[in-house]
Amino acid sequence: MNHRTLGTIDSVSEIGYGSWEIGSDWGDVSSAEAQRAVETARESGVDFFDTADVYGDGRSERILGDVLREDIDSSEVTVATKAGRRLDPHTTEGYTEANLRRFVDRSRENLGVEALDLLQLHCPPTDVYYRPSVFDALDTLCDEGRIERYGVSVERVEEGLKAITYPGVESVQIIFNPFRQRPAELFFEEAAARDVGVIVRVPLASGLLTGTLSRETEFPENDHRNYNREGEAFDVGETFAGVPYEVGLDAVDALTEHVPAELSLAQFSLRWILDHEAVSTVIPGSTTPEHIRANAAVSEVDPLGVDAHEAVEAVYEKNVREHVHHRW
Repeated sequence: MNHRTLGTIDSVSEIGYGSWEIGSDWGDVSSAEAQRAVETARESGVDFFDTADVYGDGRSERILGDVLREDIDSSEVTVATKAGRRLDPHTTEGYTEANLRRFVDRSRENLGVEALDLLQLHCPPTDVYYRPSVFDALDTLCDEGRIERYGVSVERVEEGLKAITYPGVESVQIIFNPFRQRPAELFFEEAAARDVGVIVRVPLASGLLTGTLSRETEFPENDHRNYNREGEAFDVGETFAGVPYEVGLDAVDALTEHVPAELSLAQFSLRWILDHEAVSTVIPGSTTPEHIRANAAVSEVDPLGVDAHEAVEAVYEKNVREHVHHRW
């Protein structure tokens, strides 16, 4: 497993593990399945794990804390979590120092740590990025020893660009994949210029870029790919990267033609992401050990050639761009 720099963290695995799926919103996942998934990721060389306090109401955090206890205690892994989405209603006014301290303390308890390695604001309302008091509060939590460092998880490129104007922001988590390419236009350059780490989420477009979904695929009732296709529960960009499902399937068909025989579509997509130097780590999620191992193996795959990158760009321009580029 190769490693990259993430803010002031000198070394994180360039393939991380996103643990939304072991918490909630992806159908039923047993505790045994969740634990095995985390163990497999660790055995595969992954040492960066991303979670949030609302994934299963803390379930994801607790599983990570339980399974990774020794590695957490010895600082062999970095666990990033998020806060803010527990607010009800989820409003700018709720991002107070008191609320953030309360959320942080709950996550510290869930993970079993004195200080969180990395706390990220969890896709807050856009106006939050224009309130310096929120970032002052995060500085205070650092001073108190509750968190080691902080960053943000954003929906839109503009939010990321505003966030990195605050000197304490060390990382930005953003959606980026062959079907969501806008971050590479300006944001990556600006983040790299400020030594801000980039965490890429939704790298496989909620499974579209695995090539295993079809028009006949049925998703469980409690899977966001069923109930959030129009953004009914949260930002629609989190589901299939905001690409209409049928459009995404057509784009997958077009992209698959350009995937080398030795790679799966998922591996091809992850390698395409890693070919962008500004990316610190990419966090695919899965509960299938074979998929987790295959994802981790991408770290050792050679960068894609010019022809492959041109093919991805062509598919994006023809099939996808009009649906997503202007929105996020």
